[in-house]
Amino acid sequence: MTDPRPQSAASAARRATSDPNLFVIPTEALPAGFQETLDDPARKTVEPRPAATVVLLRDAEGGLEVLLLRRHKRSGFAAGAWVFPGGVVDEGDRDGGLLERLDGPTPGEWARRLGLVDAGEALGYVAAALREAFEETGILLARADGLYSPHANSAQSLDVARRALLNQVVNLRDVVVGNGLCLSGGELIYIAHWITPEPEPRRYDTRFFAAHAPAGAQCTVNDTELTDAEWLRPADAVARFTAGEMKMLPPTVHTLRRLAEYGTWEQVRAWMADAPVPRILPRMLRHPDGIALVVPE
Repeated sequence: MTDPRPQSAASAARRATSDPNLFVIPTEALPAGFQETLDDPARKTVEPRPAATVVLLRDAEGGLEVLLLRRHKRSGFAAGAWVFPGGVVDEGDRDGGLLERLDGPTPGEWARRLGLVDAGEALGYVAAALREAFEETGILLARADGLYSPHANSAQSLDVARRALLNQVVNLRDVVVGNGLCLSGGELIYIAHWITPEPEPRRYDTRFFAAHAPAGAQCTVNDTELTDAEWLRPADAVARFTAGEMKMLPPTVHTLRRLAEYGTWEQVRAWMADAPVPRILPRMLRHPDGIALVVPE
């Protein structure tokens, strides 16, 4: 089915500049007529949809590594880009029935950390991060019998559950109850808050969480949305973006630059678990080469 929504500039290639807070989308890569919308006084601002992203990390011999996934080139949003697992918050993510199968902070505590009034809204972000990680990578952040394990039951059982979840036959609560699991909300740390620029026809209010991947966890991408997966050191991933070898969105690049400062997961947790998380809303401006996307300091 053809997507009736206007094409997003987020599907276009972004070019690195000497300024880490400035990205350029070349004119030839922009959707037809997109530049004109920047100056249109009648332009309507689209309300951003709640979304969650989870940055999966692991300690490797060469230092801290992060999991990046490449989206299909036919994707309507961020086509061909390397991203972290994530997606929009579904209604089922706010299901209070998840609470009996979710460890870590309470929804009220998460609401305070995320700067929200509604505890149910906070639960939705946390559950969406856990669900999206499982759907897109096959890595389920869950505990069984007090052990943190990606395969508390058999890998085959979780694979069946994942397919059923992707096909909307079951919800996340059904998956964890059916496999005798408890979701590891306590393994998540809240690290960033990005909102898609106002001129975009597809906008997301995205909360970023980081988590340490369970030992031995294997990524198997959901091939309906993704084509590849790579574990990379954050600095190496940024270098490949700068060289034009990997297409990424500014939130991904900025997050990788921050993570490049740390050598282990414990360092990330120690320094980022309670750090302030400002809301980041980039601006889109006309540029001689196309459109400049400016990230506030």
